[in-house]
Amino acid sequence: MAKAYFGRRYMLSASHRLHSESLSDAENRATYGKCNNPHGHNYVIEVLVGGEVDRETGMVVNMATLDETVQEHVLARFDHTNLNCDALFVNQVPTTENLTKVVFDVLKQALPAGKLEYVRVEETENNFFEFRG
Repeated sequence: MAKAYFGRRYMLSASHRLHSESLSDAENRATYGKCNNPHGHNYVIEVLVGGEVDRETGMVVNMATLDETVQEHVLARFDHTNLNCDALFVNQVPTTENLTKVVFDVLKQALPAGKLEYVRVEETENNFFEFRG
């Protein structure tokens, strides 16, 4: 089967504090530096889906359906929130690595099987993270 890919970018603003309860305050400061203080980011989330091009529609996935899914399961949940307060981060530090994996896992459950290829999150113009399941 030949595979085609479709990618879409979304904006998300959220705050977090990188802090692990298993580390002392000094260890947290040494590990996370200035990110141990509460701060926020304007994230760019890139979602790539892949699959066979549907003969009838000519698409891998309907863009409106993808937008609705990301809006409902990612943006509505995380945009303009403190990630530390979300239930998905109760037992893990809300690093962007973990955010990327969480977004992937959430979308993997919400999208048709086999469609999601990867999630990439840009935290700053210099930092980006990618997760492939």
